[in-house]
Amino acid sequence: MVEFTRVQEDDLRRLCEEVFLGMGLTREDALITTDVLLAADLRGIDSHGVARLSFYYDGLKSGLMKARAETQVISETPTTALIDAGGGMGAPVSYRAMQKAIQKAQDLGLGMVTVRNSNHYGIAGYYAMMALDAGCIGMSTTNSAVFVVPTYGRDARLGTNPIAVAAPAGEERPYVLDMATSVVPFGKLENYSRLGKSIPLGWATDEQGLPTTDPVGLVKTMRGGSRLGGISPLGGHSEEQGGHKGYGLAVLVDVLSAVLPGALYANAVYPTTDEGKPKPSGIGHFFSAIRVDAFRPLDEFKASMDDLQRRLKTAPKAEGQERIYIHGEKEFEETERRKRDGIPLNPKVVADLTRVAGELGIAVKL
Repeated sequence: MVEFTRVQEDDLRRLCEEVFLGMGLTREDALITTDVLLAADLRGIDSHGVARLSFYYDGLKSGLMKARAETQVISETPTTALIDAGGGMGAPVSYRAMQKAIQKAQDLGLGMVTVRNSNHYGIAGYYAMMALDAGCIGMSTTNSAVFVVPTYGRDARLGTNPIAVAAPAGEERPYVLDMATSVVPFGKLENYSRLGKSIPLGWATDEQGLPTTDPVGLVKTMRGGSRLGGISPLGGHSEEQGGHKGYGLAVLVDVLSAVLPGALYANAVYPTTDEGKPKPSGIGHFFSAIRVDAFRPLDEFKASMDDLQRRLKTAPKAEGQERIYIHGEKEFEETERRKRDGIPLNPKVVADLTRVAGELGIAVKL
């Protein structure tokens, strides 16, 4: 049985900030990127938390990610903007892009901002939730590394391409949908692989396009650069399971996040040289904010959101079930627990963090 180490949020926050500062990020960018990582861990999305620190560290060290990239607004209207991230870190440019979308929504009711030439930006829900305090509905999407097999295909052509939407409520918690358009994100396969556990049938397919339960072999193959085999679209590997719907949503994310801003898409992302050496990822993001009171008074909207949630949560429960959840509810409750009890880290994640800290000469005790 794997024994997890619980670490307090503040200790992990200090470590991440020191690592990013040590790699040349500005203090502001280091704080933003750290906050995005810790938000994932606190919400229980371990695949996108500090487990990603070594990925960012290696990307910065190799030059595939720029610590101080020059971002540029390519085009802008009163309600839209296109930003080129210059190959820099995904979180800082995304944070500022969502800020811009929110400001446009506050000014004119709606804001949409796209980003190209970027990198992994963390959890999509972080940016959607930024709109809540402004009385807006927030939305964020990003395309990503190719891990997902299109329905009836046998090689990966799409990313796990998440969609996040956040809407404010009154007495109830905000509605926060933050989901991959695949059955699971790649990070979950990594988690199962670390734990030596078999994955449920239907999560992924092998090199022949057939369902597999082996995450270790699949992760090794995919990390090795092979496109054969991969994760199933949301719903499953066939139309009978509804996989074509998840497949369609993944394509939609590529349209909004990549085709619209002019980023790389499908299996063109994370390109390599003729010699097989990695090049910058070239991925893109999409952000939008809708000001609620451009449609109806905010307090009325919040009251309706409360009523909607209560109608769902008070529905008769299935046999053996005690509770119906609203999207985001489990994550809010997990945040409360982890702030109190600490964030559980897999031994392999602890080893990665220790390696990174050691190479930068940062004192760490986990």
